[in-house]
Amino acid sequence: MKCLLLTLGLALVCGIYAVVIPQTRKDLDILKLAGTWHTMVMVASDLSLLVTENAPLRIYIKEMQPTPEGNMEIVLLKRWVCPQGCGRAARVKDACVELTVIAQKTKGPAVFTVNYQGEGKVTLLDIDYEHYLFFCLKASTHPKERAIVCQYLARTLKANTEVMEKFHRALETLPVPIQISLNFTQGKERCRV
Repeated sequence: MKCLLLTLGLALVCGIYAVVIPQTRKDLDILKLAGTWHTMVMVASDLSLLVTENAPLRIYIKEMQPTPEGNMEIVLLKRWVCPQGCGRAARVKDACVELTVIAQKTKGPAVFTVNYQGEGKVTLLDIDYEHYLFFCLKASTHPKERAIVCQYLARTLKANTEVMEKFHRALETLPVPIQISLNFTQGKERCRV
């Protein structure tokens, strides 16, 4: 009995450090995610994830396409700044680059794993296939165990106040506080190729 209580206590203590992102979706039609998306808002639990233009998780989603295996191919844009010492050989010192990552389906209805900046987990919070998508990325290689980045994506570049409010309500359910929010609804500072 003492071992059982000790095990239960240890499990509870260790469980405190896990970040569980709540899901509102119980089903997902991956085919309806296909097409163009625009990053409207980015938020993060840690300033270092978004604060600079070339921050590790400051990515702009451009397009999604399902794969025959049921995974999702995601085309994203990322600002690349030439590191000090890259020399004159580098033709472009500050540019947006296009990257493709594969989000692999898991047993969760709206959860994927990705290998971007290390192993990560993407959780879709809410979806209106025709208008918006809310998701969060938990990067496992980040020094802060509970660091996450969330985005509000839209099908068009037009901002929707009601959807923005819905996104902020979804963020209130997260287990970590949000420290930084970047709003791109005015079209400023978008990364384009």
